[in-house]
Parts: sequence; C-alpha cells; structure tokens
Amino acid sequence: MNKNTRIIAKSLKKRNRSESTFRLMGLLGIISAISFLVIILFSIINEGKKAFVSTQIKLDIFFDSKILDPGNSGKITEIENANYQTLIKASLLNFFPDVKTRNDQRDLLSMISSSEQENLMRTLTNDISLMNTKKEFWLKSSSKYDVINKNPEMIDFAEEDRLISNQQLFWFNELKKDNRVKFGFNKIFFTAADSTEPEQAGIWGSVMGSFFTLFVTLLLSFPIAVAAGVFLEELAPKNRFTHFIEVNINNLAAVPSIIFGLLGLAIFLNVMHLPRSAPLVGGMVLALMTLPTIIIATRASLKAVPPSIREAAIGMGATKMQTVTHHVLPLSMPGISTGTIIGMSQALGESAPLLMIGMVAFIVDVPESFLDSSTVLPVQIYLWKSTAARGFVELTAAGVLVLLTFLILMNSFAVIIRKKFEKKW
Repeated sequence: MNKNTRIIAKSLKKRNRSESTFRLMGLLGIISAISFLVIILFSIINEGKKAFVSTQIKLDIFFDSKILDPGNSGKITEIENANYQTLIKASLLNFFPDVKTRNDQRDLLSMISSSEQENLMRTLTNDISLMNTKKEFWLKSSSKYDVINKNPEMIDFAEEDRLISNQQLFWFNELKKDNRVKFGFNKIFFTAADSTEPEQAGIWGSVMGSFFTLFVTLLLSFPIAVAAGVFLEELAPKNRFTHFIEVNINNLAAVPSIIFGLLGLAIFLNVMHLPRSAPLVGGMVLALMTLPTIIIATRASLKAVPPSIREAAIGMGATKMQTVTHHVLPLSMPGISTGTIIGMSQALGESAPLLMIGMVAFIVDVPESFLDSSTVLPVQIYLWKSTAARGFVELTAAGVLVLLTFLILMNSFAVIIRKKFEKKW
C-alpha cells in the first residue's frame, strides 16, 4: 500500500468515524427530546386527570320549614334567601353528635363546599314538595378534603403539613367507613368560570373568552392578510418600496408577541379607549400578530401555482384580476387555509400580548359578547398556577390538557385540509 493510499484510507476512516459520531449524537438528541416530552406529558396527565372528578359526600338533608320558611308564607323569595347552611350543619351534627364546641362545628361544616347551599336552594324551589321531607344528597366536598382524598399519601403527613387537622381527618375517615364518600364527575370544571375556591372553579369562561377572541382575530386577519398576500405576489410592481414591505412583513413574523400587546395597550386602550379585558381588543391585538404568518403562507401558496395556469387564463382573454380571483387564488386556497389555521393555533396559545391589555383580570362570569370582560385559556392557566391554594395545581394541569387538545385538533385539521385538497403539479 503506497503513501497516498494510506493517507486516503486514514482520511476515509476519520470521516466515517465523524459521521458515526454525528449520527449517534443526533440519535441521542432525538431520544432525549422524546424522553422529556413523555415525562412532561405523563406528569401533566397524571395530575390533570384528578380535576375531572371531585369528591362527593352523602348527607341526609331535612328541608325543615322552621328554618326555610319560619313564617309559613310559602313565598319563593323567602325560601330562596333562607339559610341552607343550617341544613347541612344539622345533617353533619346528626352523624357526629359528639361535636359540641363552636370551633369544632365550624371545622366540621368546612367539609362541604359553600356552593352546595345554592344547589340545595335550587332543588327545593324546583320541587317545593320536598319541604319537611328528608332526602339523600351527594354534596361536593371542599377543596382541602378533595385534595386529601385524591392524594392519600398526604394522610401520613404531620398535622402541621397537612391541609386538615387530625380531628377533621378522623371525621372524614368515619364518613368513608360508612360509604358516604365517593368520586363523581366534576361537571363544574367544564361549565363554570373562575372562582376563588378550587372546587368551584371551571374552564368554560376562558373557553368562551378564547372563542370570542379568536373569532375577532379570524374576522380581521384572514381577509386583510389574503388581500395583502395577493397584492404583493400577483399585482404589485416589483420595486424598492414593495421589497421594503416584504422584508418588514417577514421581520414582523419574528417580533416577540408582547410587543403587539404594548401596541394594543397604547393604541386600542389609551387612544381609542376600547373596553379593557374585552375579547374585541384581544382579537384585534392577536390579529396584528397573526397577519404576517397568514401573509407569508398566502404568498407561498400563490407561488406554488404553476405559471402555466396564469398563461392559459390570460391566453383565453382573462384580465390580470380575473386570472388571480378565478384561477390562481382558488387553487392556492388549501395552502392559505392551512397557514391560517396554524396562525390561529399560535394565537390560541398566546398569553403575553393579552396580559398587556388587561385580560389577566379575575372573571367569575362567563362572557356572553365581544365586549364583556373575559380571559382566555393560556391566561386562565397562568392565573391558576400563580394561586397558592393546593387545589389549583390539578386545575392548572387539566387546563393545559384542554389547551393541548384544542391545539392538536386545530393542527390536525390543518394537516387534513392540506392532504385532502393539495394538488400535485
């Protein structure tokens, strides 16, 4: 083997070793990324699934007319304003007759969520024949007992590190022994808005806020972005000015989203005096952020249409505008739709620009219009995460699951549209 052959063989061996090392590093990177993704998803799912159920306690409630309607007037307004907490307290004391002191009675009563008083009131007003009768009810427990029931390892914690005292734990265990404790579907999570009490908090308010906000975003961004993309790609003359606009549109796609929030705060709130925390303003801010994404997708889709389509249309006597609107634009619509859905998915997951315009407010009502104060899913998750109560931990994880579900569905829809309508030239 001569000297040149040895040099080439050595070089080839070194190149093969470098290639093998690079492949190994790439494989390790992929494995690490997948491992971290699995760990994150497992932790979110493991914690979030707890929010879909709630602890319920069975009590025998006696609708005593002496408490609910002492004057025997039969007026619904008086029955609605009665003290239903007394009924719950009487049922608990009937099960624990040894509880005498006021502090112990207060601790015992804290086992049941305060929202159940209104539920009992509605039950009675809907069926007044329940007056002076006893009926079994599965009442929602308060958050502290719910957390203990969902995390049984906390029972072994020291009393000062546990959410409830030893006495409260004893009462709860006694109810368990009597088969008066169970898990039930937590429909409040899907039907209610935010609350200071974890067991009463739901995600429906933020879902509706996201819906109204994204509707405004789509209504503003889609027609403007498509028109801008068509003009720049098909109709505008190629000069320095249009080149300047194209470069800045591409740059805007990389601008941090919080900058758009500052713009919305300065223009929409301080100058135009639009309502703070409203989906209308949130949608306008997100529309500004989404415009570059849809414009870029529109131009890329238009470029993908073969020049022969344009030439054939013009050869048949169509004008430039007719060629674009009747032939080029319809053929590029699948790509435009895909880019629009991806842009809307990005808008759905944004929180920073909406924090700047006040959509971080604590909202207890479900918004019913574009002008009502509301929040959105990512901001709701942020609010729950920043709350100290232990019960909000599982709500935070469940909110992430709901947000991920919407994002996966939207991106899957974009893929389906592209696969179904995309044409191969």
